[in-house]
Amino acid sequence: MRLLTEQRNLVKKNKFMSTKRVVIKVGTNVMTNRNNRIVGPVLQELVRQIAELYEKGYQPVLVSSGSAIAGKEVLGDCNFKDPSTRRQIFSSVGQPRMMRHYYTMFNSFGMHCAQLLATKRDFAPGKHRENMINCYEGLLAEGIVPIANEDDAVSLTMSMFTDNDELASLVAELINADALILLTDTDGLYTGHPDDDNSEKLTEVHPEQRVEQYVQENNKAEGEGRGGMKSKLKIAKDAARKNITCYIANGKKHNVIVDLLEGKEIGTKFSS
Repeated sequence: MRLLTEQRNLVKKNKFMSTKRVVIKVGTNVMTNRNNRIVGPVLQELVRQIAELYEKGYQPVLVSSGSAIAGKEVLGDCNFKDPSTRRQIFSSVGQPRMMRHYYTMFNSFGMHCAQLLATKRDFAPGKHRENMINCYEGLLAEGIVPIANEDDAVSLTMSMFTDNDELASLVAELINADALILLTDTDGLYTGHPDDDNSEKLTEVHPEQRVEQYVQENNKAEGEGRGGMKSKLKIAKDAARKNITCYIANGKKHNVIVDLLEGKEIGTKFSS
């Protein structure tokens, strides 16, 4: 407990010294093409931006989806019909493949990364949460980029996150992040379908604004991720209420993360 208190004091000291923390969540729809294949150059651009943020003095954390799709690329299919078992199999096979990609890419920039898998129960007050804080603080202090994902191999219905947007928001709160960036395949929140010429992109949203009517439901196939704009909107508003500035932006756009943090008006910003 003493170590935990000392590390929290270090966090406050770091913030006073203008060290900023940012949690970046990248969804499956960002890193894959229309054939549901992982696109290497997209991941490379993501890592390049994180490396640039690190050089600028940020402490970045990546929350990455993609393990289920990566597993399906390897296996093609599996014999089990139960959706939960299939998810466990695909994710368990795909997770080391995703980490191999990230390890190689970060290494090319002279950086180290680390894997952190969690279930929702790990964020409940108690030893599990304290241990996670210790781990994140230790990694960030060493200049290592934590890469978080859900522990699909052991998570059950009651311990599952709604999606990785929820996981990203919990991590942002856990480490006292200054900003949360939710990367998707659209340019932000629109007043209608993004492809509709009559739709307008909302540049900034405050937590109490009623914009839920603009969100449309979407159906995703197996392995494509559980999140959507409805989830992102809820997470972004909740983060803003906790004084964590949140952005929803297009992760396939060049330099989008760096541009957001430099104050350029792209994506949709959520702030209190």
